[in-house]
Amino acid sequence: MAAYEDLAKAIAAKQKQILDIWLERTLNSYRSPGFFIKSQDLFANPVGMQVRSGLAAVFELLCEEANQEAFARPLDQVVRIRAVQDFSASQAVVPFLELKWVVKEVLGADAQSGPLAGQLNEFDCAVERVALMAFDLYCRCREQLYLNRIHELKSGRAMFTDGGCPSRLLDADAQQGADREQ
Repeated sequence: MAAYEDLAKAIAAKQKQILDIWLERTLNSYRSPGFFIKSQDLFANPVGMQVRSGLAAVFELLCEEANQEAFARPLDQVVRIRAVQDFSASQAVVPFLELKWVVKEVLGADAQSGPLAGQLNEFDCAVERVALMAFDLYCRCREQLYLNRIHELKSGRAMFTDGGCPSRLLDADAQQGADREQ
């Protein structure tokens, strides 16, 4: 028997409402939340759409009480984006923990879900496991970013990535050389 089967059914029945609130809270953590929330075009808003589809997949997997390995891909979809932005580790993974609050808010307004409150602990535990997986993934992504940066610095390519357009750097070098000759 599943740990929170009846609760999962009640949550799935309110999927649209829960997802809408959860997505809005998550997308509001970005600097331009209005654009991310309103634009539903994959090409105009790839970040918003990746976050949207990743969180929806995580939600569905939680409702199915899927095994931990199933969460890897949708978590990767969301966390990789947050890892390259100006989020601290806690800010990057907090959306996953906020799902607990959203579910309690939505189900709390429904009198029929009162008897399911006992299963909330099991659901909360599942959400926390997902958040910890997201944290591990965030740490691996940030580590990879730092290793890439070190590799850039060691190889000398940092001059090109940090200095802007390489041709502009060549023009600046040529100008300095001409100034020295005068």
